[in-house]
Amino acid sequence: MLRTTFAPHLMKAYSNYTRIVLLFVFLVILAGGIVRTTQSGMGCPDWPHCFGMWAPPFSAKGLPPDYKKYLSKQDIDTEYNPAHAWTEYVNRLITGALGILIAVHVAWSFKKFFRAKQTICWLSCLLLVGTLFEAWLGKIVVDTNLAVVKITLHMIAALFLAIIPVLILHKLNENKIVHDKTLSMITTIALAILLVQIIIGTDVREQVDEISKALGYQHRDTWISQLTTAFDIHKITSIILSLLVIFVFWRSLSHVALQRKGAFLLLVVFALMAAGVSLASFNIPVFIQPIHLLLSSILFVGLFAFKLNVRK
Repeated sequence: MLRTTFAPHLMKAYSNYTRIVLLFVFLVILAGGIVRTTQSGMGCPDWPHCFGMWAPPFSAKGLPPDYKKYLSKQDIDTEYNPAHAWTEYVNRLITGALGILIAVHVAWSFKKFFRAKQTICWLSCLLLVGTLFEAWLGKIVVDTNLAVVKITLHMIAALFLAIIPVLILHKLNENKIVHDKTLSMITTIALAILLVQIIIGTDVREQVDEISKALGYQHRDTWISQLTTAFDIHKITSIILSLLVIFVFWRSLSHVALQRKGAFLLLVVFALMAAGVSLASFNIPVFIQPIHLLLSSILFVGLFAFKLNVRK
């Protein structure tokens, strides 16, 4: 057993470090959402450099003489926009920091668990491979000038990257399994609907990107009216999902081990509902969009963690 093989303080330190890695995954998702909603995705038109430099300047005066050739790769800024450049650059820095944290996590995992619990080692390696894939995909997104399908894949890959630390923590903590067939089934259905909803949500966001671009990022009050039925489907599935999560919370009250987890899911879904209503009611405010994306990701990972502790 892990608890008898390793000193408790070392186990706690490793678990806390894994939680930090998970936090950084969420930071990457949030940063990516901010980049997208501020139209900063091509703020650095080349990769891994930014206008041929390792860090963007704060004004056009610091750019290389041939910087115009980089601007020709994108169609948002006709002149250098330091706000867009630094928003994208900070996003890359956070992703790079995540890569370093995961590299340390892999080394620590092999040192502590290779003989006793190899599954943790391989999950840590998968986390590293997933992060490298995300970085590569980010380069492809830049090279293709934010191709729609690749942006969606970028988001889904980040989402599944976030569940790996949860799996590692589950293996470490050896949580007591609760047997509840109904709760297990409803949680699985909620997870499936949420995944579909997130995919539909990316389609809605892509439509918003195209509509806003066509209107020169003006007339925000007309954007929603131009969305397809995907937006209506997204709203309907959000209501179904909310009801399912409310049921999960109610059912979790019967199990002491799940009560806090169920309450957390309920709080997240209420916050997500508030964000969704704000987006629909106030013409898609820029600052709400990344929050909505982050809350969706947290709910997905939270439901996944909850499901790990429930069996038929």
